[in-house]
Amino acid sequence: MQQLIYDRSGQRKYLTKSERNAFLKAAHRFDLSTLTLCMIISATGCRISEALSLTTKSIDIQSGMIIIECLKKRKRGIFRSVPVPKELIDFIVDSHNLRPHIMQGLDALRLWTFSRVTAYRRIRKVMAAAGLNGSHAMPKGLRHCFGVTAIQSQVPLNLVQRWLGHADMRTTAIYASATGPEERSIARRMWQTSTMTFSDLSQRT
Repeated sequence: MQQLIYDRSGQRKYLTKSERNAFLKAAHRFDLSTLTLCMIISATGCRISEALSLTTKSIDIQSGMIIIECLKKRKRGIFRSVPVPKELIDFIVDSHNLRPHIMQGLDALRLWTFSRVTAYRRIRKVMAAAGLNGSHAMPKGLRHCFGVTAIQSQVPLNLVQRWLGHADMRTTAIYASATGPEERSIARRMWQTSTMTFSDLSQRT
């Protein structure tokens, strides 16, 4: 299960916060449909197939939630709600001109009509534009980034499990093995007790 966030050569498969920010910054240089897809996957940690299944009825403006159908479950019709910033809800609604459709209670309208392959290629192009490559520069790297960031932000494990749609909490707990700023801070105190500080090494260059 450790291969969830590390590949067989030990390289991480998740984006760091700074890499995710670079990815989203690069996404702003693309068309609106690509940008909103990148933003939704980054903000909710959903899978590509789950993102592509989103409709106007998936956007809960009042509660600030994205309602996602858990497509990896054996049964259809199992949903989870993920809270996102109000600014993102407003941006999605305005970019896709959804407000009149939602307010009038019309039939569900898909947010994106392109295929999973097309969505995958678009995200990979944004990754390349952001200068990201390797095992983490994949659509799933955004999902893993969501999980790692949530855990490092001290979001309760059961909430992270629900937001990601994991059936087993042991899968969610794997994200806790990623090194975060708190862990580095603890390690830094250990380094500072060393007889020779590692900052001394800079004097050798």
